[in-house]
Parts: sequence; C-alpha cells; structure tokens
Amino acid sequence: MKHVLITGGNKGIGLEVTKQLIDLGFAVTVLARDLLPIEDLNCRGIMFDLHNIKDIANVVSDIDDIDILINNAGIMNTCRYHDYPEAKKMEMLKINIEAPVELMTCVSKKMIEKKQGRIVNVASIAGEIGHPDIWYGITKAGLINVTKSFAKELGPHGIIVNAVAPGPVETDMMNTIPKERQESILRNVYSGRFARPEEVAQAIVWLATDCPSYINGTCIDINNGAFPR
Repeated sequence: MKHVLITGGNKGIGLEVTKQLIDLGFAVTVLARDLLPIEDLNCRGIMFDLHNIKDIANVVSDIDDIDILINNAGIMNTCRYHDYPEAKKMEMLKINIEAPVELMTCVSKKMIEKKQGRIVNVASIAGEIGHPDIWYGITKAGLINVTKSFAKELGPHGIIVNAVAPGPVETDMMNTIPKERQESILRNVYSGRFARPEEVAQAIVWLATDCPSYINGTCIDINNGAFPR
C-alpha cells in the first residue's frame, strides 16, 4: 500500500484529496493544525504548525516511508501592497514557500533511494497573473518555479513533480475575495460557476497517482477560462 503525506488535508481541497485517496486504498497521513475534520476518516493525523520550519525534518523522520507528497496547505490575506503587515508577510512566506520546499527536500531523500516518488504542489492562478494580495501571488509564483526546479533535480531519480494552479474554488478561502472581484472573475468563466473542491482534488489525485511519468515539471491551470493564458 502506497503512503501519502498531505499538508492541510483537513479542509477544503485538501480534505477532498484525503477522501479520494482513502477511497482509492492509499494510506494517508494528514499534517494540519486542526485534526477534528478528519477524526472519522481512515487516516493518520499529525497536529503540526508549518510555521515551525526547523521541526519539519523531525516530523518527516517519524513518518513511515512516504511515496507521495502533496503540498496543499496555504494561506491568503486581503492586505494591500502599501499596507502589508510584516508579520503577515513572513507568515505567508513560511507557509506558502518555505514549508513546501523543506518538505520536498526532506521527503525526497528516501524517494531518491527508492528511485521513485511523486510530489504535487498546490499553487494558484495568482502566481501567473497580477493579484491584489501581492505576497500571495509572489509565493504561488515561487511555488510554480519550485515545482519546475525540483522536477529538474529529481526527475533523473525517477521522481515526478507537478503542480496545479486553481482559480477561485468554493472553499473557505473564497470568503477572503471581495464580492465585486468574485463577480468580475465569474463573468469570464465558461461554465458560469466557480470550481468545486472535489474537481480540483481529482486533478491533484491524478497527478499524484496515475498521470503518465512523462508529465513532469508541469503546472496545470484549473480555472475554466477565468484567466486564460
């Protein structure tokens, strides 16, 4: 049975990924600050705050071999660039960039030994367009670059590293987007609705399990025409 480690697998898109992987028969470990939403699921939960970058290596070392890593956890603010609190900026950098990089670095060591493994990073369309939360856009752009960089480094060892870049999704994070911006985005969506968490989760699960191995270092847009590139 293959083992998956997913960050933020307790809510929104991450919870849907957790459920789908369990249904497919994978052993799943969820790393999150709140484990209550997964208490009734057939998975292991580890309560952990990704702010603690220096402790990530120890957490990973205490987990059984990880075949698949899904960096799903992320945060977004509604702060404007000219009035962005330093504490919120540093929090954003730690959760959205530093933690995924550290997790990939730690988890990939055993993947290299086994000559196989898969990593999926949950970025955002915000990393490919201008975005009102400038530091969110910066971190998600960075995560897309991280995906390509790690794919180049780890690909020769049989490890597949990809990302998804969703547009707005019907999760709690949607509440941080002002209504007028939601309406503006929605006018461009082909289907006239925002993505559902399970739809984005399906793409993540595919990249983590069944996508051809030649798909490596790729970021898949999931926005239904809201932000065509």
